[in-house]
Amino acid sequence: MRVLVMDDDVRLVELLQQGLRAAGFAVDSASDSLDGIAMAASDNYDVIIVDVMMPGLNGYKVCAHLRSVGDNTPILMLTAKDGEYDEAEGLETGADDYLTKPFSFVVLNARLRALIRRTRPERQVVQHFGDLEIDTGARRCRRGGQDIALTPREFDVLALLAATPDVAISKAAILEQVWDSAYEGGANIVEVNVSALRRKIDRPFRRASIETVPGGAYRLRSDGA
Repeated sequence: MRVLVMDDDVRLVELLQQGLRAAGFAVDSASDSLDGIAMAASDNYDVIIVDVMMPGLNGYKVCAHLRSVGDNTPILMLTAKDGEYDEAEGLETGADDYLTKPFSFVVLNARLRALIRRTRPERQVVQHFGDLEIDTGARRCRRGGQDIALTPREFDVLALLAATPDVAISKAAILEQVWDSAYEGGANIVEVNVSALRRKIDRPFRRASIETVPGGAYRLRSDGA
């Protein structure tokens, strides 16, 4: 899941990036409202976080502009504890939710996931591959009725493979879609996460759900075998 953060507070953006990435989000950021608008127009995000007091165009105007050009990405507005936030104005300009600073990352994570779920009601939430069950809504994985604990990144890799079963996805594509653009490491991080997935969802159950495809790719078997 991809998040765009528009905020000129460098320290807050760093904290948001750390917290959201730990929760499994891929994060891009913009410290200027015009840059943020350009990024929103050139890429697909699952949710956008906008600070009300952005320099240049404020958060309300950013929100209004995005809606005026047909961008329906969910928007969560951030406002300072002692600042003024006109909820009516925020809703009128197209904001979907708002959060007052300082805030808990637990609450932020829950709000963001709720906003994303609202825009994806038609998506299948629970997928079955043999006895392997993947609940993308609750971000849970089970096999043979047994819960399997996965890290956020492991789940994102598995969910990506599950989106197109029996179709090979290259390491480069997995890296691009699961990790954010700021990641500077190599594709071996994909191998590390796939190996971890196999240790958790396959080996204990004597299965080989995730196959390695020649050329540096992986696929999830639709039969879960």
